[in-house]
Amino acid sequence: MKLRRKCGKPSGFTLLELLVVMVIIGLLAGYVGPKYFAQIGKSETKTAKAQIEALARALDTYRLDVGRYPSTEQGLAALNRQPDGEPKWHGPYLAKNVPVDPWGRAYLYRYPGEHGDYDVWTLGSDGVAGGQGADSDVGSW
Repeated sequence: MKLRRKCGKPSGFTLLELLVVMVIIGLLAGYVGPKYFAQIGKSETKTAKAQIEALARALDTYRLDVGRYPSTEQGLAALNRQPDGEPKWHGPYLAKNVPVDPWGRAYLYRYPGEHGDYDVWTLGSDGVAGGQGADSDVGSW
């Protein structure tokens, strides 16, 4: 039995067809990529806000027990370790260690605060005061 070959064009894609597909994929990536990466920055900011709210609840509980907020020198570490000379401390006030911000840096704490009784904040993704978008500061105020 002999195999027959079909006559006509060979199968496959032309260079023009491949270029058209590559242009379409490039356009889609150019449109979707920036929107996707913008969402990543927003999720880190939302995480920072949630962590600051949890720290604020722990600080309020500390104040109920001790009668005042931890000093700036004691810092947020006072939520997990009893400071010297604090007999009314009934912590730890956090289930785990004090978290770092989503960018891997320690949260900043000041008592008394400039914006409220105390201030807890992070400097955003750039680590510098101010900024916009993912670089903006996130604070308890």
